[in-house]
Amino acid sequence: MVLIPVLHNQVLAQKKSKVYVEHTNIQRYTESLGVERLLGDVIIRQENTRFYCDSAYLHDKKNSFEAFSHVHIAVNDSVDVYGDRLLYEGNTRIAELFNNVKLVDKKTVLTTDHLVYNRNTKTAFYDDGGKIVSEDNNLVSKRGHYQTHSKIFYFRKDVVLTNPDSETYSDTLVYNTINKTAYFQGPTVIRTKESTIYTESGWYNTETDFSKLIKRPYISSAQQTVTADSIFYNNRTYFGRTFGHVKVVDTLHQVMVKGKFGELWDKKGLSYITDSALAITYDKKDSMYIHSDTMWMHFDKNRNAKKMLSYYNVRFFRDDMQGRCDSLAYNMSDSTIRLYHEPVLWSGKNQLTADTINIMVTNNHVDSLVMYNSAFIVSIDSTDTYNQIRGKDMTGYFKNNELNKISVDGNAQTVYYIREDDGHLIGINLAEASSMLIRLKNNDVDNINYQSKPVEVMYPEKELPQEMKRLKGFNWQEILRPRSKEDIFKKVNPTEKMKGDE
Repeated sequence: MVLIPVLHNQVLAQKKSKVYVEHTNIQRYTESLGVERLLGDVIIRQENTRFYCDSAYLHDKKNSFEAFSHVHIAVNDSVDVYGDRLLYEGNTRIAELFNNVKLVDKKTVLTTDHLVYNRNTKTAFYDDGGKIVSEDNNLVSKRGHYQTHSKIFYFRKDVVLTNPDSETYSDTLVYNTINKTAYFQGPTVIRTKESTIYTESGWYNTETDFSKLIKRPYISSAQQTVTADSIFYNNRTYFGRTFGHVKVVDTLHQVMVKGKFGELWDKKGLSYITDSALAITYDKKDSMYIHSDTMWMHFDKNRNAKKMLSYYNVRFFRDDMQGRCDSLAYNMSDSTIRLYHEPVLWSGKNQLTADTINIMVTNNHVDSLVMYNSAFIVSIDSTDTYNQIRGKDMTGYFKNNELNKISVDGNAQTVYYIREDDGHLIGINLAEASSMLIRLKNNDVDNINYQSKPVEVMYPEKELPQEMKRLKGFNWQEILRPRSKEDIFKKVNPTEKMKGDE
């Protein structure tokens, strides 16, 4: 007989009651064995619990019996236990059932081949595999026990919970049949049609399809994974909230978004992250780090990322390029990054500004960029002198991630300090043309090809009028330039005057 741990004081406190025969067709007593043989329509009673079977051996002195065939324990109005064979100890009030065992508690049915039921604690225990059916929920596990008074199941080892909407696999699981909620107390995987959910602690309401995951949780679907310190998720509405160390990874487009709080709408293909939001576009060679107040991600029906939007105070860093703007859009379909509202871009020694800047990326390498309206390129020549290029629109081309060529279209103007190889200043070249082509070498201007009847004047340094040193719209913003991936989180004092603004 399997022994179930019972508190010693509880057993002593339990008033012993006699097991006696309430009905049998035939009753025979074997004096040498001290056993009564009961045959046919046997009913044995202890207090208000009745035991039914086809035959039994009653040990009167031991206050116990063994029952066979069509065994039925009528525990109370709602709980019944069935089996092929029963061993019952009247003094400990523990029943052990074997083969085709079934416990029925209203709409909940437990089946197993070996069950121990403790009438003192009102607990049923199995250790050789069991299955519980509770309306639309089916649960199986290697071991488990059920508290009939609280209607709570405790499952251990190889736990599987299935219902029409999901399958749950767990090491340790507690299931409340009243509120239809499963509580996870070990590594757990929930699989649905849309996603796979993992956690090591939390709960899942099988009736509302709402889950709370609070230890190392993640949600993965298609090419995307969401992790956080805790996740609230509704499988019915496909809506979730994430808290603390939030991370969304899209392996298809090699994009990772981090933050401290987020929300996601799977059905709409939409999510956002805020509070220290950070996006990383990565490859084997280089990564771009983007920070803003809030980041939105848009997905297709397969949960693949389509577009990322960054709003307010955007700053980004990459070894070969840095920038800032008010808002940013990254479209995965055409690999284009668009900078809006006073964007500034730095590439090597060059600062680029315009009303809007579009950056084209191929295989995670910058291919080209387009600057729309009031395009301006500045690079420092000396302590207080600057090379400048201004025009309506500009297109820049990159080679090996360095700015290699710039095409200026419309009202092109330049201020360029021409120097010898040893640094000696030859003069300052001022030029205007409807368009021009500029070639760079090592991020410095190598030559300028003026097109469409240019007007060009070379000034000695002392003869250049002060007002001509800087083109209209000049604004040197080097103080705002991120110098590392950590710099994108630094707060720059907006009241601090920048060179060229005086």
